[in-house]
Amino acid sequence: MEIYIALLRGINVGGHRKIPMADLRGLLTKMGFNNVQTYIQSGNVIFQSSKDTKTLEITIKQAIANRFGFDVPVIVKTRADIKTIFDNCPFPETKKTNSYYTLLSHQPDIDLVKIASEKTYPNEEYQILNDCIYFYAEKGYGNAKFNLNWFEKTLNVNATARNYKTMLKLLSLSEN
Repeated sequence: MEIYIALLRGINVGGHRKIPMADLRGLLTKMGFNNVQTYIQSGNVIFQSSKDTKTLEITIKQAIANRFGFDVPVIVKTRADIKTIFDNCPFPETKKTNSYYTLLSHQPDIDLVKIASEKTYPNEEYQILNDCIYFYAEKGYGNAKFNLNWFEKTLNVNATARNYKTMLKLLSLSEN
């Protein structure tokens, strides 16, 4: 069985789209996934399954809609995928530890990447590599002019962002 990490977008934010983590763990366990664990309330789930990532994304999304009554974008990556994304961060260590990893549902079209790469803001840097946007904002993510919606719309992808510490913790929790 493969170790997977499911990343849910936009749950438990400001009292909206609430999904208790115990209920989410229970739902995924009932679906037949093994060793289900969650990390913090923002929708990070580690589990084992023998299914492929796209099948997992669809079935988890449908199960959440059926159980909780709303749609949630779900991105599923293998632990190896997350490790590769983490290790490929192009920023120097001083920026890497304060950067965000925007995980994409799929690798965007190269022409869309070129269009997106033309837009810049002072004190904000990003690089789009494969299915991840590595993002660093000198004044912090909360003060950045770029936002997830702009990247999703421009690149025609679903996306969800995690900071360096969360990525590190997900890798640690998913070790064999």
